[in-house]
Amino acid sequence: MNMQVKVAPTNVALTDRAVERLPYAVEGQYVVRDAVVRGLYVLVGKRAKSWTVQGDLRRGRERRSIRVSLGATTEMGVKDARVKGAEVLDQIRAGVDPRDPTRRAGAVTLRDAAEAYVKVMERKGRSDRSIWLVRDLTSRVMAGWMDETLVALGRDRRRIVERHDELTIKHGPYAANHAMRAFRAIYNEAMRVDPDLPPNPVRAVTFNAERRRDTGMGPDDLPAWWRQLNALSNPIRQDFHLVTLLTGSRPEALRTARWEHIDVRRRVLRIPKPKGGERRAFDIPLSRPIIRALIRLRRNGLVMHPREAKTWIFPADSVTGHIVEHKEDRAKLAKWGGDLRQTYRNMCALAGIDPLSSRLLMNHVVDRDVHDGYITKAALMGTLRKHQERISGFVMKALEAKPRGAS
Repeated sequence: MNMQVKVAPTNVALTDRAVERLPYAVEGQYVVRDAVVRGLYVLVGKRAKSWTVQGDLRRGRERRSIRVSLGATTEMGVKDARVKGAEVLDQIRAGVDPRDPTRRAGAVTLRDAAEAYVKVMERKGRSDRSIWLVRDLTSRVMAGWMDETLVALGRDRRRIVERHDELTIKHGPYAANHAMRAFRAIYNEAMRVDPDLPPNPVRAVTFNAERRRDTGMGPDDLPAWWRQLNALSNPIRQDFHLVTLLTGSRPEALRTARWEHIDVRRRVLRIPKPKGGERRAFDIPLSRPIIRALIRLRRNGLVMHPREAKTWIFPADSVTGHIVEHKEDRAKLAKWGGDLRQTYRNMCALAGIDPLSSRLLMNHVVDRDVHDGYITKAALMGTLRKHQERISGFVMKALEAKPRGAS
């Protein structure tokens, strides 16, 4: 016997009161969809109302729509239904059928959990770099574990500890710690869906001691670095490293910079998805030396990579069309990446820039207390641009200085 199900014509921002007042169906059932969580709705029958989610389950080329009942509205309020519904929908998007007892929470593999965690990161607007790191760590560093269940991994703490030890020897203490942090985050997210999982096994790991790397240069170091930079054969990579130094930017953010991100009138380069995701988007003020570097990049890019240079500030012959790897042979260029970011911070101090402005220019967190939380960055852009000009002038003067004792 087919039961008639009617669908409400519009989505509704449901409240507990609104759900309680929904009239029971005269015949069959009808659906009232939630406007907040897409895919969540109330299924109203003749005598009962229940929370249900519906989503598209994709496995390879196969795609099918599935429904999962969450429970009666008398037992679950709107707030809890939205949280539970979002968690179940994340599983469906990750290719996990929550209705299949062999694939339920306890049988979810590390591969399933990693994909579900990536979906959460995407929904929160995390940076592409952060998402890529999670995928890279799970597929490369934890390749042998991807099809094992979280239950099995969670119960074998000694195995997790031994893996951390192996990674420390093979890849170094920092890489081992980073891998365990990624695993811990994936596991914690899975526990939100299945609180009956064993406690997070990373709790048994003793993390390696870490110290902030102190690899920045001072003014006396810059002339030698400048000569190395000018000896590189690729002019686009030359200016990439120079712009990294003059802006103090993280290289991962610069690599994906587009020409459309430059606001000529305001003289800023917009970084839409830095470390921390879209909510940390910020503008880099452009000094005259930076603008001159951008002009060279435009000219050289159109000659070397004419198609890619229409979009990317730092074009390259790569799958993405932009520079993918910024690292250099240290015998050819001693400092790059984070070294130049630390150097920029040193130059800020030597140029007399106040600490708050330095943090704003480098997009460091400045709202750790209520006082700093009231800062409006856009209103300070004029002052920050003057500071950037001062820093660039200080850096360029140091770069082009003759070594001591030279005639």
